[in-house]
Amino acid sequence: MTQAFGARLHDAMQAHGPLCAGIDPHRALVESWGLTYDIAGLERFALTCVEAFAGRVAAVKPQSAFFEAFGSRGLVVLERVLTELREAGTLTILDAKRGDIGSTMTAYAEAYLGPHAVAPPDALTVSPYLGYESLRPAIDLAEQTGRGLFVLALTSNPEGAAVQHAVLDGESVAGSIVHGAARDNAPARSRGELGSIGLVIGATVGSAVQDLGLDLVGAATPVLAPGFGAQGGTVESLAATFGAAQGQVLAASSREILGVGPDPSRLVAQTARIAASLHR
Repeated sequence: MTQAFGARLHDAMQAHGPLCAGIDPHRALVESWGLTYDIAGLERFALTCVEAFAGRVAAVKPQSAFFEAFGSRGLVVLERVLTELREAGTLTILDAKRGDIGSTMTAYAEAYLGPHAVAPPDALTVSPYLGYESLRPAIDLAEQTGRGLFVLALTSNPEGAAVQHAVLDGESVAGSIVHGAARDNAPARSRGELGSIGLVIGATVGSAVQDLGLDLVGAATPVLAPGFGAQGGTVESLAATFGAAQGQVLAASSREILGVGPDPSRLVAQTARIAASLHR
């Protein structure tokens, strides 16, 4: 990569708007498209999404678990999805939420971010709940290869607050993650660029960003905000949640788009409608 992920993400959001389209082939959605829930149905579902999204959104986020459910054959489909989107010039964020320590974290990093990865995404979601610094192998490798990370910070599931809002030495766990990403993005910030170490903050976390005193403005940290659309996130809630940092937010929508399939033209139209709503 000749350009860092953060810079490429900024350009993609400027060109296409701040929408990330999800590819979530879970059983109910696949069958609602009139497809069989098997490898053939998975492939048809996923490649229809590629056809509809490529070149039309800032990024596409395949959910790895729904491909892994089909074993090695599912991973072959996932690799094809990532490859075809890359060839179309569309950024990919693989939602795999990897997180471990030591040599295991290093292996995860090499598998998804390394120079010899089979079909590397542009960015990977990771979990910091073994400590932010446990992610260091992935952070360092992403920097070396021009790829990015999105680190879980504030999730919208009810159970998340028990960990993420917890306070230690005067700082919330979520706050420590925000500060860790800001430190790693400092070189990009000094160049006036968007950083490559992003955060995952749910579109439906309400006032949590303000309640925890999280400063996202000026930190050069991109934010992936899942839950826009069918899960309750709105243009208004994004503005209320992120305030002046909204320009750094990539809103992720899956069910709101995928629910109109399988006709590719309907998927394209729905994607365009949602993208336009984010420009208001």
